[in-house]
Amino acid sequence: MKVLVTGGAGFIGSHIVDELLLQNFDVVVLDNLSTGSKENIPDRVTHYNMDIKDHLDLVFAQERPDIVIHQAAQVSVSFSMEYPGFDAEENIIGTVNLLEACVKYGVKKFVFASSAAVYGAPEYLPIGEEHSIHPLSYYGLSKSHAEHYIQMFSNTFGLNYTILRYSNVYGMRQNTKGEAGVVALFIDRALRGEALSVFGDGRQTRDFVFVKDVAKANVAACHDGDRKTLNISQGSKTSIVELIEELYLNIGESMMPSFQDERPGDIRHSLLSNREAEQCLHWNPSYTLSEGLQLTIDYCRSRQVQTY
Repeated sequence: MKVLVTGGAGFIGSHIVDELLLQNFDVVVLDNLSTGSKENIPDRVTHYNMDIKDHLDLVFAQERPDIVIHQAAQVSVSFSMEYPGFDAEENIIGTVNLLEACVKYGVKKFVFASSAAVYGAPEYLPIGEEHSIHPLSYYGLSKSHAEHYIQMFSNTFGLNYTILRYSNVYGMRQNTKGEAGVVALFIDRALRGEALSVFGDGRQTRDFVFVKDVAKANVAACHDGDRKTLNISQGSKTSIVELIEELYLNIGESMMPSFQDERPGDIRHSLLSNREAEQCLHWNPSYTLSEGLQLTIDYCRSRQVQTY
């Protein structure tokens, strides 16, 4: 079975590619390398250096994928607040372009990376998939609109799909730029002996899920979770201060953060229920936060050694 992974050279996408190969899928990557890295793509994987907004007939006619896993996106909340038009082009128009190609070339299933940002400020915790949709950022808004397009394409053309709403994903290969890479940013600065900057008072909480668990959820969605929207999360909340303390335990270096003003569009607390994903995908997270952080720290240390 052939799977096309958009954003397959990026942080989450490259781990999905690795997991697909482990499970003997035939894999093709579409990535314009704007944020991803060519070195993340295994040599045996065909790579198309293209944008998801490009004319995609060449790729789909040549490869005829059975499944598309769509990871390519603009992922920064803060960037979306500054450049909402670009965010919409990438996350809505790019998704629609892919959906049209999927219908035209008979793709059997579309797996989409959505986000906890679609929920906005939680009315209750943990957040289940039935929670109302009131995004606080243009990023969350663009993801929710993309979800609606996917569902309408399914209703109109019969395209099967699974939508996965991620909590805060962290792990190896994560970009150190922007709010989306908070764990990688903290680790990078801690290993360099630099001060950590925290927006707000540090008591805001996030549901951190390890990237290898997210990759396994995506591969599980190739088989299960038809026409479902599912939260992919660790299912436990961690404050930013607690995250820093956990990093201290793993790195062994003192980290005294400086606190700055909160940013517009940021959510105060986030905790997603992953019960539906456990039932529909036969999936559950297998890495604790401590285990995932240690693997990530080891990776970042090895990269520093290579750099120096």
